[in-house]
Amino acid sequence: MDKHLEFIHAIISRMSHNSFLIKGWAVALVSALFALAVKDANQAFITIAYFPTLIFWLLDGYYLYQERLFRRLYDHVRVQSKTDYTLSTKKFDKGLVDWFRCFFSVTIFTFYGVIIFTLWIVLVKFI
Repeated sequence: MDKHLEFIHAIISRMSHNSFLIKGWAVALVSALFALAVKDANQAFITIAYFPTLIFWLLDGYYLYQERLFRRLYDHVRVQSKTDYTLSTKKFDKGLVDWFRCFFSVTIFTFYGVIIFTLWIVLVKFI
């Protein structure tokens, strides 16, 4: 059972790491599009920056959703005396509502909300 918990923990760690990488890519891409917009005084680059921001936001929400499912599986396996050694999270999945909660979690919503708000400010005020 210890090895099974290690496998689940490794999956949770990968999901968390992927979420961190996505945030880094989002900041890097939006910063590059900001630089291009300022350099060329072109509003189109700011408008284009909305699309990858939304895609990264959706993907980050998905990874948080998967991470939460595996945390529920981990807790279930941890307290169980008899284990079937599955890595399936289906019985912990509450569907689309659960995914939307992850998408609008405080940390993810704040991170991507600040990016989108900043894009809007730059679009309206400076270009």
